[in-house]
Amino acid sequence: MSGGDVAERKSHGKGKKRKKGRRLGIRIDMTPLVDVAFLLLTFFMYTTSMSRPQTMEINLPPDKNVKVEIAESNLMTLRVNDKGIIYWNFGMDAPKIIDFKDLRAFLVEKQTAIPKLTVLLKIDRLGKYKMMVDLIDELNLARVQRFSLAPLGDPDKALMAKVQG
Repeated sequence: MSGGDVAERKSHGKGKKRKKGRRLGIRIDMTPLVDVAFLLLTFFMYTTSMSRPQTMEINLPPDKNVKVEIAESNLMTLRVNDKGIIYWNFGMDAPKIIDFKDLRAFLVEKQTAIPKLTVLLKIDRLGKYKMMVDLIDELNLARVQRFSLAPLGDPDKALMAKVQG
């Protein structure tokens, strides 16, 4: 048997070549997919709760030269050094140290005792920003409506050092 004989045997049919099956064009209907996509989109839009931005109202004096008069009995000063130690006092009294964990209960107590309480918050520039944010949060949680921020000066640092030493 030669190589030609093998070829003849394989094509041993009736002389016709087999036709390959004709491919039909496939068409996918995208309409249901679009419907499902829009259904999911509207579902998530309706069920997602929209968060409102949290804002804090800040009242600034109209002029830098305007002096705001507050009675010393209504003014509590909170001073915070760079290590996070909190000192408090009313008016010209000597400052006392308070722990951060006791601050909220203390503020609530003072707010109920003195309805016109105003808190002056003085934080050292070397302190962490987180401490200021935490203190403002505590003031808001204690429902203290009036508070002010002021820079911590050298007399304040000397006063805190005198209390600590």
